[in-house]
Amino acid sequence: MTHTFYKYQGTGNDFVFVDNRQELFNKNNTKLIAHLCDRRFGVGADGLILLENDPDTDFKMVYFNADGNQSTMCGNGGRCIVAFAEMLNIIDKETTFNAIDGLHEATIENGFVKLKMQDVDTIEVFDKHTFLNTGSPHHVALVDNIKEFNVKTEGSKIRYGAPYNQEGTNVNFVEQVDNKTFAVRTYERGVEDETLSCGTGVTAVALAMHKAGNTNAEEVTLNVEGGTLKISFNKAENGYNNIWLQGPATLVFKGEMSW
Repeated sequence: MTHTFYKYQGTGNDFVFVDNRQELFNKNNTKLIAHLCDRRFGVGADGLILLENDPDTDFKMVYFNADGNQSTMCGNGGRCIVAFAEMLNIIDKETTFNAIDGLHEATIENGFVKLKMQDVDTIEVFDKHTFLNTGSPHHVALVDNIKEFNVKTEGSKIRYGAPYNQEGTNVNFVEQVDNKTFAVRTYERGVEDETLSCGTGVTAVALAMHKAGNTNAEEVTLNVEGGTLKISFNKAENGYNNIWLQGPATLVFKGEMSW
């Protein structure tokens, strides 16, 4: 049977999208999802996202890693699904939708999406890294000469090592550019490689750098391999709130495929 799919990207973080409001897609078929995400034998993407009906909001987002398994929140995927929903005429310029980590507000104008992330109450600061959960778990570490850094090798060591082990974590390597700007490269679990951008990752980096005293700004620019994202936030008594992930979301192409 032939099905329609869409490919979106947000600063190089790319996703296969399927309109699943009729609930025709088999969410338990991990082999199919991994095949669609395969860059040689399928469409090619960092993940697959289903847009589904939700009784309480405009729609529901269901996110799968490229390995075929359903995963935690994806920030760039969240921004891209807002653009997808606008294209499907489900929303206009504002929306509230449901994801695995709860409700998200968002706005879109001329392909630029602002996505509200969940509040972060706990940030663990260690000697050489910071750990926090921004909808997905993130290990954040400062490095020198980030352009030459071996993200895949070093990221995989941390991702599978103690204390994360098999459950794993995403790993972000960071180099400070100035008080308000950081360069970020991310190793993503489930992709098991470096991606060009990670939305929950840059959110984690911005908060971790503020918590550790590397910046006093409450709007931070993150230069990723696929472009530029901004994070704005408020420092709360315990943690951070009013956190917004901001950047472009673009339709790459629409296609048909049998599955």
